[in-house]
Amino acid sequence: MTKPSIFLPKQAQIINVRQNSESEKHFTLRFADGKKIHFEPGQILEVSLFGFGEIPIGIASSPTRQHSFDIVVRGIGRVSKAINKLNKGDSLYIRGPYGNGFKLDKIRNHPVLIVAGGLGVCPTRSLIQYILDRRSEFKHFTLFYGACHPSQQLFRDDLSDWRKNNDIELLEIVDRPDCDWQGYVGVITDLFDKTQVDKDTRVIVCGPPIMFKFVIQKLDQLGIAHENIFVDLERRMKCAIGKCGHCQINHKYVCTDGPVFSVKDLEDLPEAF
Repeated sequence: MTKPSIFLPKQAQIINVRQNSESEKHFTLRFADGKKIHFEPGQILEVSLFGFGEIPIGIASSPTRQHSFDIVVRGIGRVSKAINKLNKGDSLYIRGPYGNGFKLDKIRNHPVLIVAGGLGVCPTRSLIQYILDRRSEFKHFTLFYGACHPSQQLFRDDLSDWRKNNDIELLEIVDRPDCDWQGYVGVITDLFDKTQVDKDTRVIVCGPPIMFKFVIQKLDQLGIAHENIFVDLERRMKCAIGKCGHCQINHKYVCTDGPVFSVKDLEDLPEAF
């Protein structure tokens, strides 16, 4: 059997579209040929629209939910704005998945903390769903989720479910509250003072670059080893196959060596953050 080309896009039909916030749209997709997509949480897809181009996007759903797969697109560039004009029944074209996902073999049977800032909740949603679907494989599960404003929170239906779910400890924070906000106000690192984080915890961090530095400082204070802290650098990716050099950090390529790295793997690469 011939192995599919890593360069050849495959048609996927949009089966649902939701407006996640003013700038983001949430697409649920299914391959036109009916075949399933096989991936690990944290892997990347190259999403293209003919006549406009191609962009890398993290998968926002779990491989445990195989009937379809999700992506979230922020409309800030030529390609993403064109994609966000599409509707249910339209098609996109998919290459992938690419890269190395979250280190499932290293986080199983341990407490898990996900620190997601802004759009960082999209690729980590894949892992959140995976853990909830296989809850017995993981110990205490905590999610820190930070947004600039309540209107910019993504996956609001999920958040409503997670708040009521005893299998996940959810702590939310915003920089600027509105009159209806009843949660925490501040920066995401403030949430470390609101709960206990065991030294054996495996931590996944995804969000704006400035967030990594301060979250890692907090984790250092808690005594969590760098080999147990994993960061998602997917925002650096471009071609996903190590050819364009866009994501190169010294001797590493985010697309082929990552996008998920342990902090220990990056200790000699301060420019990573």
